Amino acid sequence: MKKIINKLNKAFDNKVRLGIMSMLMVNDWVDFKTLKEMLDLTDGRLASHIKSLEENEFIDVKKEFVGRKPLTSYSATKKGRKAFSDHLDALEELLKNR
Repeated sequence: MKKIINKLNKAFDNKVRLGIMSMLMVNDWVDFKTLKEMLDLTDGRLASHIKSLEENEFIDVKKEFVGRKPLTSYSATKKGRKAFSDHLDALEELLKNR
């Protein structure tokens, strides 16, 4: 059991980061506003969790303008997809060994 728990990635212990990565795993790009609304978060709270995922190189950031308005979008990196998939596999393994 302890060996399985050690496979869990601490970056995804938080439900906000788990939610962000879940959305990014099924979408190519998701903009800040959509993440904020879907996860029901404040700008600051979402930004701090995004920063954590960026520091781990789990997400890419794209900044652009649509008309005159800035648009920031996020995508899971290859490293992030692997780390998140491994985390989910460890959770499944943990559930099977209860």
